[in-house]
Amino acid sequence: MPRDIVRSYLRGEVRALHPDDEPGAAPLGPAALARAVSRARRAVSPEVHAVIAAQNARLAPSSARDAHVAALGRGAAAVVTGQQVGLFLGPLYTLYKAASAVVLARALTARTGAPVVPVFWLQTEDHDLPEIASVAVPGPGGATTLSVPIDAANRIAIAHCALPGEVAGCLAALADALGDGPRAAEHVARLARYYRPGVPWAEAFAGVLGELFAPEGLVMIDPREPALAAAVAGVHARALADAGPIAQALIAGGEELAREGFATAVHVRPGAPLSFFHPAGSRGPRYRLEPAGDRGEFAECGGEARHHRDELTCALAADPMQFSTSALLRPIVQDTLLPTCAYVGGPAEVAYFAQLVPLYRAFDRALPLVVPRARFRIVDERARRLLDRLAVAADDAARPEAELLARLRRPGIDAGEVSARLLAPFAAAHDALAAALPDAPPDLVRALARTRGTVDRAVSRLAARVDRAASYRDAALVDAVRRLRALLAPDGAPQERVYGLAGFAARAGDRAIVERVLAAIDPEDPAGWFTLRELT
Repeated sequence: MPRDIVRSYLRGEVRALHPDDEPGAAPLGPAALARAVSRARRAVSPEVHAVIAAQNARLAPSSARDAHVAALGRGAAAVVTGQQVGLFLGPLYTLYKAASAVVLARALTARTGAPVVPVFWLQTEDHDLPEIASVAVPGPGGATTLSVPIDAANRIAIAHCALPGEVAGCLAALADALGDGPRAAEHVARLARYYRPGVPWAEAFAGVLGELFAPEGLVMIDPREPALAAAVAGVHARALADAGPIAQALIAGGEELAREGFATAVHVRPGAPLSFFHPAGSRGPRYRLEPAGDRGEFAECGGEARHHRDELTCALAADPMQFSTSALLRPIVQDTLLPTCAYVGGPAEVAYFAQLVPLYRAFDRALPLVVPRARFRIVDERARRLLDRLAVAADDAARPEAELLARLRRPGIDAGEVSARLLAPFAAAHDALAAALPDAPPDLVRALARTRGTVDRAVSRLAARVDRAASYRDAALVDAVRRLRALLAPDGAPQERVYGLAGFAARAGDRAIVERVLAAIDPEDPAGWFTLRELT
């Protein structure tokens, strides 16, 4: 089983992510943080700054955000995080990422005296609509999943996709699912201001997130803009020109990670560029490319056409918007546009960055600090009542259902007693028969042994079924355990990866939850954020 890359990294054990100039030091220690800020500080280009200013001017008014945008033009460093633009903000960890970036930027500003700005990167170059078109709400019987219809075969960048008309019905269904939560109407109204038929996915997402984090001045950036594409055309040019050596270096880096016991997050194909190509124009389908023969041609993965490297180079020069990033190339584009001192991400993104060291070398860039986002489990009054009633801890909710029920059930007959009652008489009779046949032929001895084994296994299976039935006999207990697990560990998965904000915002208020999350993140201990904590 692969090693846990986040915990290994925080112990300084992932050599790819550990600063070369301070072996053995804590990867997120004060010296590393200060050095990252100093190294990253630069003013964004006037063209890039103009786009950022225009995009953020469309969000809810925020003097803090205005100040942060201005600071980027004067040489502030940036703490960057990002996420796909999911329905109704997507899973809860989106909120935790944004809050982690805000707290880290504040802490670095206080610690270094240099301005540091929190930036949220809207991952609009992706085209996978099925990943963003649904959201789950906790309910008595488990998760209620709400979704809007999408084209599952979509290849157009999400930046150019609009919400379908059915989003209005989805909002109505969400209101029904939230029931009589005291803050439900307030939260649904906030969503309804932005999630409207025909509105671009990114605009709706950025509108809600920007409004929720207006007091903190969280800056948004959507990379699918002509001026930004022009600013990173050189990144795509090098990704095309040096596709072979870059892929080879990434593969070698992945093999080194594998030798250290870590899984690689992204498969790298030999010779394949890390850019996606939009042959029909920026608003058309995008295709990953892979080498096709030895004449400098690349084939569209999932498409039918082939393109020579010279054709791709000309297309890039004519319209940089015809190219977009893969997961591995995105950080290079981010750091080309922004003065990134740290990136806040989840486990998958930490794994991405562990693969990216050869890529940063290829682009002559320094790897930013990687900071695992904060993790929380929201324990609201519903969950607290169940925890008190069952006398268990929140961590117990992640146990398998049968295991938790077995632990909580009332005393009664169990598997061991069933086995003892059934096997003891049979074992005595079997032993007596074997003793009465001292000179039995070998085939009879083997038959006796097989029969004993068969009976043992059958009784064991029966005992397990009796034990399980006993655990499930108390219907009220089963119901309480299922409701607890549905709230805290739906289907055994982390709450933050399954549920969106709405189910909790309906009771506590969405902005109140943002404030609680911000207050719960320790600005002095970014290395400790990945420890799962309860938020009540």
